[in-house]
Amino acid sequence: MMKLDRYDLKILNILSRDGRITKSRLAEAINLSVSPCWERVKRLEKAGVIQGYSARINTQILVPRNPVWVQIELKKHDAASFAYFEALVMETPEVTECVAVGGGVDYLVKFETRTIDGYQRLMDQWLVSEAGIERYFTYIVTKSVKRSELEIDPNDIG
Repeated sequence: MMKLDRYDLKILNILSRDGRITKSRLAEAINLSVSPCWERVKRLEKAGVIQGYSARINTQILVPRNPVWVQIELKKHDAASFAYFEALVMETPEVTECVAVGGGVDYLVKFETRTIDGYQRLMDQWLVSEAGIERYFTYIVTKSVKRSELEIDPNDIG
């Protein structure tokens, strides 16, 4: 585990909100000069703490999509069944997020399709495929209440 100090945590919190901040503004925000600040950023990148930089695109402006969350339970709970299902998820562009969970279901999957009918046709294909779905529950998103990056609390770092 990499040891992080308060400067590193400030850098991470700022970059998680604004990946386009200039070197000088970042250094100013954490009260360091530019060179030591930038060395810290490079060290965090090299260690894999910073995995990359991206833009949050408002796809609703470009191509409206209907987000749908689905709880999925598989028929079999063995490594081959999980691997097959996860490969299907990876090759389905309409799946924008998928997590394996415990507690009664196996996966939470987020689909984003142009129409609800498009989602249902895709799910129907999954049901007749070799995906091994036992049961699923669909939750159509009516509005997004909050979406943000998690702020790193220094007390959480061991």
